[in-house]
Amino acid sequence: MISRKMNLESLDESKKYRVGAYSARYVPKTKEKGIPKYEFPEEGMSPRAAYQLVHDEQSLDGNPFLNLASFVNTWMEPEADKLVMENISKNIIDIFEYPQTSRVIHHNMVNMLGRLFNGHHTDFVGTSTAGSSEAIMLGLLAHKWSWKKSGRGTDKPNIIFGNDAHVCWDKFARYFDVDTRKVPIDKDRRTITAEAVAERIDENTICVGCVLGTTFTGEIDPVKDINDLLLEYKEEKGWDIPIHIDAASGGFILPFTEPDFEWDFRLERVKSINVSGHKYGLTYPGLGWLIFRNKNALPEDLIFHVNYLGEMEDSYTLNFSGGSAMVAAQYYNFLRFGRAGYTGIMKKILAVSQDLAEKVDRLGRFEMLNKGERLPIIAFRQKEKTGYSLLQLSHKLREKGWIVPAYCLPENAADIEIMRIVVRENLTPDMASIIVEDLEKACQFLENGTEAGAEKPCPSGKDMAHIC
Repeated sequence: MISRKMNLESLDESKKYRVGAYSARYVPKTKEKGIPKYEFPEEGMSPRAAYQLVHDEQSLDGNPFLNLASFVNTWMEPEADKLVMENISKNIIDIFEYPQTSRVIHHNMVNMLGRLFNGHHTDFVGTSTAGSSEAIMLGLLAHKWSWKKSGRGTDKPNIIFGNDAHVCWDKFARYFDVDTRKVPIDKDRRTITAEAVAERIDENTICVGCVLGTTFTGEIDPVKDINDLLLEYKEEKGWDIPIHIDAASGGFILPFTEPDFEWDFRLERVKSINVSGHKYGLTYPGLGWLIFRNKNALPEDLIFHVNYLGEMEDSYTLNFSGGSAMVAAQYYNFLRFGRAGYTGIMKKILAVSQDLAEKVDRLGRFEMLNKGERLPIIAFRQKEKTGYSLLQLSHKLREKGWIVPAYCLPENAADIEIMRIVVRENLTPDMASIIVEDLEKACQFLENGTEAGAEKPCPSGKDMAHIC
């Protein structure tokens, strides 16, 4: 998010200052105008006043529990919260100062994840990141470097992925000067295909991206088909083109709910995987993980060796510093739940998502694009044209506190407006029933100006006679 300079000269004087109900109690008399909004305050205030102002400014934020737009986890157990606060001040890069957290715990979790992704037969390496966006950029940067050193291509490097992938894929291409060869989705198929990849691939392709849980509709790219295609290119042309798996959403679900589904290091061309700890890894933001199939997939030239923190450290990150709190919270989850616990949690989340999808489908108003059967993501569009858009429906639901996004699909299907609901652990079956009831009422209001069973808001004069 980018914030821009405010032109203070053009603002009315009253808009330059923050004046609240507590001004008479908390703001010193020397600040009768209030507290400046866009300039650094000349003086401070009491901690109670500062807390109250920040707390009150955030009161118009949405309720995280009712946020059905976000994949990001919003709740942890009290013991995890305690660990978060105990580690909030630790910088994970400081191995000399915090060796147990930075070296032992981090090392243990990379090993757990490498084996969770079936890397038992590989020499995997990995690192924590600020989130999946950083993990994806680091993974793709490694593949660009490997392509460059291989001498395979002589033209500008390119990368292939679907145009429904997360924006961080486009960011990587622009920031690191790589051409994008996007596979457009269409109205009937909302994932990439091996055939579409074959049409775009050449000796300058550094990587093919596959997504487990696309941002728009939560669907899964056909990883095995694309793996088989790349094996053919390797055998016939000698092109060693890797797959990077964006498993930000699915990487903490499919290993537990569909352990026999092959999408990970069991497939030869899968060279790197990212996953979000702060999504279905069940931590707070921000935490991601990047696991390479083997150490050769991460070129040594990209690893920096520094010793100015008190001990020699290998660094492969875009951001040097990073919090330890979410790493500790993730370790807590691994120990607390284990495979059995994660399996139980993910299956319950899927059960809620499938039940919710069935309830939405039974309304008869929507065409279901994804019924949350493999990942807990529901997507639907209007069956018939109405006098209102899904964006208007989204705003109407916001009145009840629900945050449900509405948007159009990307190029080649841009005329299709959809809604998406992401089911997380905190969404109970009762809450799922309520959102469906509120969805139906919102539709009725937009159609008729009133909800079913409700009195008309503005009765005529004769209708008011009995009241008088």
